[in-house]
Amino acid sequence: MESTLLSISNWLITSAFFILLVALVPLSMSIRNEKKKFEKTAIIMTAIAFVMQISYFILRWVATGHAPVSNMYEFIATFSIMLILGYLITYHYYKTKVLGLFAIPVSLLLIAYGSLFSTDVNPLIPALQSNWLAIHVITVSISYGILSMSAVAGLIYLLKAIPENEKSWRARILEMIMAGIVIVLVYIGTTLVMKGAVGYSDEFMYTSQRGEAMIAEYHLPSLINYADAIPVEHIGDNQYEPADHFHTGINLPPVINSQSLNTVIWSIILGLIVYGVLRLIMRKRLMALVKPLANRADLNLMDEIGYRSVIIGFPLFALGGIFFAAIWAQIAWSRFWGWDPKETWAFITFMFYTVFLHLRLNRGYEGEKSAWLAVIGFILILFNLIAINLIVAGLHSYA
Repeated sequence: MESTLLSISNWLITSAFFILLVALVPLSMSIRNEKKKFEKTAIIMTAIAFVMQISYFILRWVATGHAPVSNMYEFIATFSIMLILGYLITYHYYKTKVLGLFAIPVSLLLIAYGSLFSTDVNPLIPALQSNWLAIHVITVSISYGILSMSAVAGLIYLLKAIPENEKSWRARILEMIMAGIVIVLVYIGTTLVMKGAVGYSDEFMYTSQRGEAMIAEYHLPSLINYADAIPVEHIGDNQYEPADHFHTGINLPPVINSQSLNTVIWSIILGLIVYGVLRLIMRKRLMALVKPLANRADLNLMDEIGYRSVIIGFPLFALGGIFFAAIWAQIAWSRFWGWDPKETWAFITFMFYTVFLHLRLNRGYEGEKSAWLAVIGFILILFNLIAINLIVAGLHSYA
C-alpha cells in the first residue's frame, strides 16, 4: 500500500511539472493577445497542476506517516508548490498574468533542482521525530512561497524600468542575475547528464567530523575534495579497494561538503562559458530576451505586490523560521539557539527583511529600490537553501 501511494504521488508531481510547463504557452500568448481565453486556459491549467501537487503532498504524507519535508527533495518540492500557491493567490487579487511568466519557471526550476536528490523514503532521525517537523518546515515553506512573489514582482519591475543598453551599475547587476540564472540551468543540466546519461562516478573515502569513514560519490571530476580523501572503487558488499581517480589535490576540512562544492564550482565554470557563448551569439545582453515579457507590466502594481508579499511573508517566516524553530531546537537539542549555520542564516534573512520594511516604511524605499531589495531577499533564501544546506556542515545537514 505504501509503495502504491508513493508511486501515485510521484506520478502526480511529475505530471504537474509538465502541465505547468505547457501552461506557459497559452500564458505567453495571452501577453500578446487581448483575448481572455488564453489567460483563462493558463490559469485553469496552473490550478489543476497545483491540485495535483497538493495531492502529491497529502499522499506522500499518508504513505510515510510524517510530513514530506524531511529531506532536500521533499522540502524543495514543497517550496515549489507554495510558490505556485503564492502566484494563484496573487492572481486572484490582482489579475496580473505577467507574474506567471516568471513565477512558474522559478517553480519548475525548483522541481528540476529537487529531482537531483534522492526521492527515497528513509526513517526519520531522532531530531526529526516530532510534530514540530510539520509545523516549522511547512510554515517556512509557505513564507518562502509568498516572499518569492515579492522577488518575482521586483524582477519584473527592474526588467521594465532598466533599459537593456544602459551603461550603469543597475543594468550590469541585472545582467549578472541573468548570468546567475544561466548558471543554475547549467548546474541542473550538467548534474542530470553526468549522473544519469553519462553515469560518471568517482568515489573517495574520507573521515567525517565525527571520525567516521564515509564515501563521497563525485559525478564530476574532483576539483575540490576532503582532506586526506582516498580514491576508491566499490567492489561489492560495502567493500572498497584503492583506485585511480582524477583529483587536483585541493583539499578542504570536512566542515565543508566538498562534494557539493565541487559541483557548484563546475557549474559556475561551465555556466559562465555558456553565458559567454550566448552573449557572442546574441551580441546583446540576455536581459534583452526576457525584457519584452515585462514591458506591459504596471510598475505601480508590481511595486504594490512586492511590498504586500513581504508584509505577509515576513511575519510567517519569523513565526516558522525563528519562533517555531527555537521551540523545536529546545526540544531536540536542549537549547533555543546555538548559532548553527542554518540558524545563523535564518537570523540573517530575518534581519534583512526587517531592514527591508524599515527602509520601505521610514526611508521611502519604494519602486526600484524596493524591487532590488526584494530580489536580494530571494537570493538570500536560495543561498540558505543551497549553500548552507549542502556545503556547510551543521546540525541541519540532513535537510
